[in-house]
Amino acid sequence: MMRSWILALAMVFPAGASLAGDDEQAALCAEAEERYVELFGEPSADAEGVRVVIMYEYSFCPREITVKVGETVRWVNVDKRTSHSVIVKGQPESDRAFPEEFVEFTFLTAAPAEEYLCGPHWERRGMIGMVTVIE
Repeated sequence: MMRSWILALAMVFPAGASLAGDDEQAALCAEAEERYVELFGEPSADAEGVRVVIMYEYSFCPREITVKVGETVRWVNVDKRTSHSVIVKGQPESDRAFPEEFVEFTFLTAAPAEEYLCGPHWERRGMIGMVTVIE
């Protein structure tokens, strides 16, 4: 089933396709960061030992990330009412992260840019991100 989702994504959102304007995405991510600081008392960049991606308003902020092999990504939900999950290629869907909760995944092998998505919101809301894993 996961494979069919990824194949469907490749047809709907070709690699490199913009899902929202850069200015619109930047404004949304600035708002997401403000909400993160409000909830957790510090910028997301200050989280120790993890790379934070904020889930907000049916978007991942930042939408595209590059991490090193062995690095852990923490997806943090700062929405007020919606739960999200994360599906990384080759892995089962994560548990739902409800408001103010998070899910984590450690990338153990290098991989070219690949899409990941929110299980309940990728198709209708376009909640799709991109991760590249480097040595």
